Parts: sequence; C-alpha cells; structure tokens
Amino acid sequence: MSGLAEFLKRGGPIVEVRIAEVRGSSPREAGAFMLVADGALWGTVGGGQLEYLAIDEARALVRSGAEHREMNVPLGPEIGQCCGGHVRLELGVLDGAGKAALLVEEAARVAALPEVLIFGAGHVGRALAYAFAPLPLRVRLIDSRAEELARTMANVQQVCTPLPEAELRAAGAGAAYIVATHEHSLDFLLTAEALARNDAAYVGMIGSKTKRAKFASWNGGDTPRLVCPMAAAHKGDRRPEVIAAFVVAEVLGALSAVTLEKTHG
Repeated sequence: MSGLAEFLKRGGPIVEVRIAEVRGSSPREAGAFMLVADGALWGTVGGGQLEYLAIDEARALVRSGAEHREMNVPLGPEIGQCCGGHVRLELGVLDGAGKAALLVEEAARVAALPEVLIFGAGHVGRALAYAFAPLPLRVRLIDSRAEELARTMANVQQVCTPLPEAELRAAGAGAAYIVATHEHSLDFLLTAEALARNDAAYVGMIGSKTKRAKFASWNGGDTPRLVCPMAAAHKGDRRPEVIAAFVVAEVLGALSAVTLEKTHG
C-alpha cells in the first residue's frame, strides 16, 4: 500500500490543499498538493510560511464545519518569503469520491515517473537503491540471489529473477540502466542489451577503464553512450555510499536532459 493510501485510511477529516494557480515565482507548481489531518501531514506545497498558513487554514476549515475555502497568498516580505510570486490555494475536506480520485491521480503520476533499473544487489547496488529510494522515480533492484536482495533496507521494488534481461526488455522508453552485478560476463550481456535499445536515458556499468576496454572489444566497439566508469567525478573514495551519490547525480542529469528534450520537442 502506498503512503498516500495509508494516509487516506486515517480516521477524522482530511483536508486537501492544492495549488490552483501560480503567478510569478513559487516554491511549487500548479497542481501540487498536500493533505492536512489532525496531527499529521502528507505532501507539501512548498514549505515555509506559505505552508504554515495553509495548514492553519485547513484546520480552521475543519473547525468551522465548512467544506471548501480559497486562499490568495502573495509570496513576499509580508509573509516572510522572497519568491515574489503569487499563489491561489484551494482547500477542501475530502469525501470518499475525493479520496478515490486522489488515488487514481497518484497512480497515474507514479506510472509516469522515469524508471531506474539497478542490476545487482551487492554492496554497490544496495547503496544505489538506498540513495535513489526517496526520489520521484520508479526504482527496481534486480538480482537472481534472493539472499542479497533481502539485505537491502531501501524502500524500492525488488525483483528476484534468473532472467534479468527480461526486466530490461520490458522497461519503458527513457529508462536508466545501472549494471553492477556479481559477474563480469553478466554485466557485459546486460549492458549490451541496454545499449541495443537505443532509447535509454542512461546506461552505466560498474568498473574501470580497463573493464570498459574489455567490454568494447567483446561488443565490437566502444560507444560514448556507455557510462563506465560510473561516478567518474569522485576522487578515489570507493565507499559504496559515495559512489552511489555520484551515480545518482549522473542519472538525474541524464533523465532531466530527456525530459527537457521531450518538453521542447
């Protein structure tokens, strides 16, 4: 069950606070929303004084017995924010139909998120899964070894399969592939498959320049589309958590570039 579904099962009134309109600069975009319950919150409309005001107004709405309310908030010095824009918030107490609509909206949002497939649940793969877990991505950690998958503490989808290439073939266009398995031969096979798709936002393989050269010889040539070594910007620190942080930055940059390309045609 998703975090949203769990929140919506709470007892007592829940108020949806949604940014309906933005003029100028704002900490969040139109459509962003948060939920306010007695003593609990889910989501955010940008933090700061805007969010504090919205929370107070949502709880005042419940106390008043009303169902809906609007707020027009200038994001300037008068509320202690410096964005300089203006937002209009719509507040409403959720009924059953409203909760169902939110779950449908959330499912569609999640389905549209970029995919990140991590092949290999060893120490680097687990660190990568943990680093990616809180980001707005659909992350899968894939391995044939159930015992290694069981060691991850990350809240990501775990796939135990003897055919990891099937996961790669089933992924959508624009996915990111990170290959860090326990076997060089498997790394080569999966990396070659990922490169052959021609629609990957990112293809990274764990290893050194020497491993890259061996892969190029095995695969019939090098390609600039392959990122190997990954996390090349890091300076010699080989701790899995440090490598993971640099790889996350590389992947996010690649995914952002794909999004911009789609947006601007």
